[in-house]
Amino acid sequence: MVDAHALIDDLRAEQEELADLLTGLEPATWDRPTPAPGWTVVDQIAHLAYFDRAAHTAVTDPEGFDALLSEAMKDPEGFTQPDPVPPEELLPEWREAAGELRAALAEAPPGTRVPWFGPPMSVPSKATARLMETWAHGQDVVDALGVRRRPTARLRHVAHIAVRARPFSYLTRELPVPEEPVRVELEAPDGSTWFLGPDGAAQKVVGNAEEFCLVLTRRRHVEDTSLRAHGALAQEWLEIGQAFAGPPGEGRRPGQFDDRS
Repeated sequence: MVDAHALIDDLRAEQEELADLLTGLEPATWDRPTPAPGWTVVDQIAHLAYFDRAAHTAVTDPEGFDALLSEAMKDPEGFTQPDPVPPEELLPEWREAAGELRAALAEAPPGTRVPWFGPPMSVPSKATARLMETWAHGQDVVDALGVRRRPTARLRHVAHIAVRARPFSYLTRELPVPEEPVRVELEAPDGSTWFLGPDGAAQKVVGNAEEFCLVLTRRRHVEDTSLRAHGALAQEWLEIGQAFAGPPGEGRRPGQFDDRS
């Protein structure tokens, strides 16, 4: 059984790590462009704040979320990048939104189904999705700032949702979903190995857990990593896969980053 409270604790750690990094940032740095075309550091954090607020509404006020969803569908592209508030207000606003979301998730009755922009989610799935989004957009921020993060065991949540989202990676591109499974074997930050997917599958992805998560959140191109694909379907997944809902976006170009150095 999934420990929802442990997941929420990991979500807290992911959010607080990024918030701590942003604390004391010079005002001009908030306007620095990130690798996501057209997105600055401000845009990334405004995006997280908006969707943490939206997730809180989804947990606590499903009817209110339905109204929000209807409004968002009027501008499917624009609503994902809300108008940012001034940097001096944004970080406290996001901390507040993140904290209120965690509290709502922790207090949700067992069996709660959380409506969303895609299919409804369980509370553990919603916590995992918000952690993945925080980590992925946090990567855009650290890339913009020119710093590196220490990989943690929380990456397992990102890898898990990436594996579960494999069919969606095809559906969002209007491609047929392969029936053949893919096995994933990843070297974890502590040196152990994470195994995801069925044992004995002919199609397999092997490599570093952080690199896998970077590729499946489209923050690195697979050619700039040491990941190894065994089988054509495994290779195809690394090229088109995404752990997040919505359109795939531009991703990253080969050679834009090379984390093998």
